[in-house]
Amino acid sequence: MASAGPMLEIRNLSKTYSDGTPGLIDLSLTIEPGEFVTVLGRSGSGKSTFLRCVNRLIEPTAGRIFLAGEEITGISAAKLRVLRRKIGMIFQQFNLVRRLTVLANTLSGRLGYHSAWAAMIHHFPRQEIETALRRLDRLGIGDKAGQKAESLSGGQQQRVGIARALMQEPEILLADEPVSSLDPASARVILDILREINRNEGVTVVCNLHQPDLAREYGGRVLALQQGRLVFDGPPQRLDSDTVDRIYRSA
Repeated sequence: MASAGPMLEIRNLSKTYSDGTPGLIDLSLTIEPGEFVTVLGRSGSGKSTFLRCVNRLIEPTAGRIFLAGEEITGISAAKLRVLRRKIGMIFQQFNLVRRLTVLANTLSGRLGYHSAWAAMIHHFPRQEIETALRRLDRLGIGDKAGQKAESLSGGQQQRVGIARALMQEPEILLADEPVSSLDPASARVILDILREINRNEGVTVVCNLHQPDLAREYGGRVLALQQGRLVFDGPPQRLDSDTVDRIYRSA
């Protein structure tokens, strides 16, 4: 279970890439357990860098990150592997192994709980297989479990990505542009699923989006980044057209 404090705490987080490009500049914020936070910004504003620093897919240049009271920055690889179980990641391009079945892709969310040998041969206990099948069924794709991931539509593939993330039993879901490659109807289906998980299972959600209207509709709180800096943090009601124009204006 999460600690009584913030789910996520960011202190003075910065990331500068090897070519000198700033990805994040002195970012500080806290996210409470159970929040649904949407993050807006132009391409290159730092949204993906932010999420990838949180789960340590990329290394911050400076600053500290705490998840449910535990520091993520500076910990050993072994401890990071355990801590990452709490962080579910949903990707823009789904990141599925397209030639594997839907069930196998879903079960890969359990790899962090097993030995390297068991993970290598994809050996999973019957209980985990049954849990994966239930997850897929609840997401409306239980009948696709035996099909290869490449045979599914984009919206169906993203549901597999969500099922995989949920198999980690995460405390927080980080969704990096999860609907940008989907048609509007499929996008709403995916965001409805994330909102239901947030409300019914209490999982904190941080979701990068391009569309201000979707950020307002689904986020209980909206953040906006511009050239690596936090330029807006507030309720969706404050995200008026003038504010959106400022967020998307070139600095």
